[in-house]
Amino acid sequence: MNEPQQSVGLQTPPAPAHGVRPILPTPPAEPPPAKGRRGLWIWLVILLIAAGAGYYYWSQRQSSAQKPAASDTSSAGRRGAGGRGGPAGPIPVVAVKAQKGNIAVYFNGLGAVTPLATVLIKSRVDGQLMTVNYKEGDIVKQGDMLAEIDPRPYQATLDQTEGQLVRDQALLDNARVDQTRYETLLKQNAIQEQQLATQKALVVQDEGIVKTDQGLIDAAKVNLVYTKITSPITGRVGLRLVDAGNIVHASDSNGLVVITQVQPISVIFTISEDQLSQVLEKWQHGQRFVVDAFDRDKTHKISSGTVTTIDNQIDPTTGTLKIRATFSNSDLALFPNQFINARLLVQEKTGVTLLPVAAVQRSAGTYVYLVKPDSTVTVRQITTGTTEGDQTEVTAGLQPGDVAVMTGVDKLQEGSKVVVHFPGEKPAADGPGGGKGQGRGQGGGKGKKASQ
Repeated sequence: MNEPQQSVGLQTPPAPAHGVRPILPTPPAEPPPAKGRRGLWIWLVILLIAAGAGYYYWSQRQSSAQKPAASDTSSAGRRGAGGRGGPAGPIPVVAVKAQKGNIAVYFNGLGAVTPLATVLIKSRVDGQLMTVNYKEGDIVKQGDMLAEIDPRPYQATLDQTEGQLVRDQALLDNARVDQTRYETLLKQNAIQEQQLATQKALVVQDEGIVKTDQGLIDAAKVNLVYTKITSPITGRVGLRLVDAGNIVHASDSNGLVVITQVQPISVIFTISEDQLSQVLEKWQHGQRFVVDAFDRDKTHKISSGTVTTIDNQIDPTTGTLKIRATFSNSDLALFPNQFINARLLVQEKTGVTLLPVAAVQRSAGTYVYLVKPDSTVTVRQITTGTTEGDQTEVTAGLQPGDVAVMTGVDKLQEGSKVVVHFPGEKPAADGPGGGKGQGRGQGGGKGKKASQ
């Protein structure tokens, strides 16, 4: 029996039987792709992601470890704010000492600079304005000549009246001589008595005429003087109202120029009627009140003066009283009609306890955080009085030398441990074991000395 013939490749299927469909052999499936290489890439990507995450986490740890020591101090302050004295350490604060000193009591009022004298210069005679001898804005003295009106008409009138006086004086002298003669003749019975009486009347008449002439001469001299216009006060000259060459009249209403007295000068200001009793009582006992004039913003002190008079009635519409204060104004710092803020010094309190306003806390009362000798704070209720500038008077609750916290109170409560710094104090360099701040907070020698 012959062996089947083998061939390389596909085997030839046997011949199917008659009427039967041959079954073809299934070709072998393709081998699956290699899984090892793809898995290797996946693990490589995972390792790279893990390495990046690890580096990011490590850099964040390094950044947080290198934060400034101030951040640790702030965190420690927040943890120690509970007053339990935990490991975070004491709270740094700025404190001040209550001091014994003086403080002034002021009444404030609004006012305006008012000249003591304001004069409108007018001509007292009619005529042409010949010269103007001042410059606008000049300071003129009393008696200085400001302007001159044409004097020639008035000089002519004076000459005429003086001539008339000479004539009438001669007539009077002749009448007196006749009277003397008639008196002698009457004694000799040479004339009638009526003739002497008539002569006496003529003498009296001539005396009246001479006196009238003298009056006309005086009037002419006055008018001649009026042609030279002089300053009646010492003050500042305003703007010129009439130029030289114009005809001026005594009846003109506008005048020639305005002169305002500026040295000295006054300020009229108002105070409330509620403050009147304190001022009036001291005024009646002879107290001299000092007034400071400040500018509109109350930042610059312009000048100081004294009260010279108090008005005689209260304004019922505003409930205020007017007061006039006089200033020497030697530097001309005060200007007429200038708005000012007046501060009336009513009383000077001496030997009182003073504390900066910033150290006073207000919440359902007035209190301070008092630093005790052991560098802890306690809430102390106080009573305040007069406040002037950045200082306030403490009438009860504090004694001179007591230390009160001024800044940093938002982190404090009863019993909190603090490190005290005073304004203007230079902080020392940090030393081992937490430096200057930590040593004070733990009640060391320096911290205790500063608190006391």
